[in-house]
Amino acid sequence: MTSGGHALVAEQTSARSGLRVRGVVQGVGFRPFVYRLARQYGMSGFVRNDSGGVWIEIEGRHAILAEFPDLLRRQAPAAAVIQAIESFPLPLKFDGNFSVIESAATPGNRARIPCDLATCSYCLQELFDPMNRRYLYPFINCTACGPRFSIVRDTPYDRARTTMDAFSLCAACLDEYQSPADRRFHAEPNACAVCGPRLQFVSSRPEENTPLSDSTNREALARAVALLQKGLIVAIKGLGGFHLAVDATNDVAVRRLRDRKQRPHKPFAVMARDAIMASTIAEVGESEARLLTSVQRPIVLLPARKSALPNSIAPASDEIGVMLPYTPLHHLLLDALPLLVMTSGNRADEPIVIDNDVAIEQLSGIADAFLLHDREIHARVDDSVTRVANGTRRMLRRSRGFVPDPIELQLPVRHAAERQGQPFPSDNEDNVPSAGPTPSILAVGAELKNTLCITRGSEAFLSQHIGDLESPESLEFFKETTTRLSRLLSVTPAVVAHDLHPDYASTRWALASGLRRIPVQHHHAHIASCLAENGRSERVIGVAFDGTGCGPAGELWGGEFLLADARNSERVGHLRPLGLIGGTAAIREPWRLAVAALDDAGEETDILRDIDPYRREMVLSMSRKGIRTVRSTSAGRWFDAVAALCAVREEITYEAQAAIELEALASRDDVEPYSFTLTEDAVFEVDLRPAIREIVGDLRAGLATAIISSRFHQTMASLISAGAVAARSRGGPAIIALSGGCFQNRLLSERARTLLERDGFEVLQHRHVPANDGGIALGQAFVAAHLLASETGYDAS
Repeated sequence: MTSGGHALVAEQTSARSGLRVRGVVQGVGFRPFVYRLARQYGMSGFVRNDSGGVWIEIEGRHAILAEFPDLLRRQAPAAAVIQAIESFPLPLKFDGNFSVIESAATPGNRARIPCDLATCSYCLQELFDPMNRRYLYPFINCTACGPRFSIVRDTPYDRARTTMDAFSLCAACLDEYQSPADRRFHAEPNACAVCGPRLQFVSSRPEENTPLSDSTNREALARAVALLQKGLIVAIKGLGGFHLAVDATNDVAVRRLRDRKQRPHKPFAVMARDAIMASTIAEVGESEARLLTSVQRPIVLLPARKSALPNSIAPASDEIGVMLPYTPLHHLLLDALPLLVMTSGNRADEPIVIDNDVAIEQLSGIADAFLLHDREIHARVDDSVTRVANGTRRMLRRSRGFVPDPIELQLPVRHAAERQGQPFPSDNEDNVPSAGPTPSILAVGAELKNTLCITRGSEAFLSQHIGDLESPESLEFFKETTTRLSRLLSVTPAVVAHDLHPDYASTRWALASGLRRIPVQHHHAHIASCLAENGRSERVIGVAFDGTGCGPAGELWGGEFLLADARNSERVGHLRPLGLIGGTAAIREPWRLAVAALDDAGEETDILRDIDPYRREMVLSMSRKGIRTVRSTSAGRWFDAVAALCAVREEITYEAQAAIELEALASRDDVEPYSFTLTEDAVFEVDLRPAIREIVGDLRAGLATAIISSRFHQTMASLISAGAVAARSRGGPAIIALSGGCFQNRLLSERARTLLERDGFEVLQHRHVPANDGGIALGQAFVAAHLLASETGYDAS
């Protein structure tokens, strides 16, 4: 047969396709995986990164070509997340082999940046192998692990667009980087002790800064370890910022850190060498163990084992925040000291520090020494914080390891099917005419625990934890994150969604932005965030229990029963308002709330024996005369008031401290709730005065405060169930969404869910974003997207 005949046979038995793969497919070893898979099946073509994700041109037998998308999905690297694979027929090229080619920047960026990934088992084995050329090298990584989001400047994700562009690869590392068969093929942070980042040790005492005698990173590490073993404080530059570290078993060291950081009570997180070591200080169940050892490596709140660590780690708490090492440097440190306190390296109310010089300037009054490195951190990223409730992960702070993974929004979509000539059902009210491409929405979140959110089509990208916007530094971090996230997503937001509260820094920024504004009420945003992450948009009964949020007319809300969907919200019930005597002073001094609750219930204030009588009378007089007293329906303030009644906490030093310690105090026994009533009004009120009277009676009778706390938690769970039933009788559905900071309380969350399910409700709760204000931006974006859709149509392409 002639060569032309061979070509004809090949053409009849082969085909070529272009595959567009979208999702988290850059920086996770996807291209070498595709290369190996294609070679395994004798296919030709190429794979490359571009602004849309990964583009594959593949040619070979029809049967393999048809199966290839499924092979990609089934065998993809663990860290990859395939959102979609689109296939396009292409003419044959007869290229003869399969290759990996250079990345290309293409219009319409849809690429996703991967999250920072914990050190994989292969790199960990090499790290402690004396025969390996990366033995004890603190920056070892491969395509399955290492820094990603924290070092990326732009997309597509290539070394030249990361902070690793400052380091030129040595011959050995370059060979790995260029070899498709190597697991470090295009591992963008690839490095070794010859060519990569290095450690530096700096003492807070200049006279102790003698030059290092070696260039292998080991002496710097040894000096830091020696100081930690002596009970001193070392500031350690990590993946997304600095930690302040001390030996967790050294009570004097922990107390010294508390004193210097001016953090008297808030619990510290502890990094344990491994899961076995973690189980010596906390009770680790199966769900908790999976979370601890996951590639995200979050802090996990666990029941503490008494006397396993000094009480100074987490005073007045029955839980301890535990995490495992997630960088090679952590593994090296923990190999020497198996338990380290690792708390954020920052000053109070300021963002975590990421720059070496800034760290030395700002943290010298806290740290005795610094373990630095010369790899620039482009995006500061705090540790994520989680817990397990009802066997499910609950997010308390969503940051490192989870950001920038997007959340897919359920939005009205019409145009994709129309382009293919497939009409949508006419009975879907969400199918409205299109007015062009979807505008990107920037949602700026709340004042406390701030995050922001940017939408790109149906994807919502929630930023890392920014924090409380009360300092100029935090506000600057907020602005920096807005710019950076927009650039990485290649979008220019046209609309800004914001809270109603006029004094939030985020609201002021939105007002001055010049963008079209969509205000979203705080508690509607809470419920909408729960809907969004659960893939729902229909009408639900929403229970939004938190500290404080601004109502539509400027009232202080926080204990709300709503009928809400992705567009609208209607208040159908609330808790009885409680007086905040002295305004914000009542939040810092919960005994003021106790005075208000006692007076409202007709009880004497002498039950507050530890409070000076003169101060009690002065505050009581202010309340009765309405002097500097505002009323709030806040559920969080009721927890604070009862904590003060039980003498758990009369003044706080960190947010929600009183409520947290009240939960820690509660017995887990089955108890009866205290009494409460619901009014019959169209907008019902839940009256807790009967509960306060009964609590006072129990206190005077000497009942254990652990039982009182447990009964109060049961009361709050019961009134949630009763309020849900009342809302259902007012036309609400049998679906309920729970959101707001109070639902970080595991005891409340678990008991409320049990009662609601007993009453026939489907219960939606948070799993992927925080129930607290860290999820507000997602809710704002979701509401704004649906409001825009109802006006102009929607195109999620």
